[in-house]
Amino acid sequence: MTGRIDARIAELGLELPAAPAPAANYVPFVRSGALVFISGQISQGPDGPITGRLGAGLDVAAGAAAARRCGLAILAQLRAACEGDLDRVVRAVKLTGFVNSTPDFTDQPKVVNGCSDLLVEVFGEAGRHSRSAVSAAALPLGVAVEVEAIFEIR
Repeated sequence: MTGRIDARIAELGLELPAAPAPAANYVPFVRSGALVFISGQISQGPDGPITGRLGAGLDVAAGAAAARRCGLAILAQLRAACEGDLDRVVRAVKLTGFVNSTPDFTDQPKVVNGCSDLLVEVFGEAGRHSRSAVSAAALPLGVAVEVEAIFEIR
């Protein structure tokens, strides 16, 4: 039986990727009590990493699309943390978004909205969260965006 959140994901025409494996010595998520801490998920599309710098070749729309891809990977990790049942999610608690950008680029919040908007589309009010959106001089593999997340689950 498909849960309410899986039905919502399908209704939105979204498909979650396989939960990405860690690229180094860390785990993809940690459950502690009712909280799930999801390690940073990089902007990855079907054809590989979404690379580039905001303010030098990538515009805000491209950055937001990259952040949305991070959000899909976050949801895939969250599904794994919830043993396949996203209906266990009580709420999104916090996102931290890192944007590969030039020193003069100041629209990091608009870029990370790509991930934030996805969570609200999927979870409704329970997808609203606290957040930080910061610039980074470089990110792993030269990706445009990396986002980590904290969720409360049942």
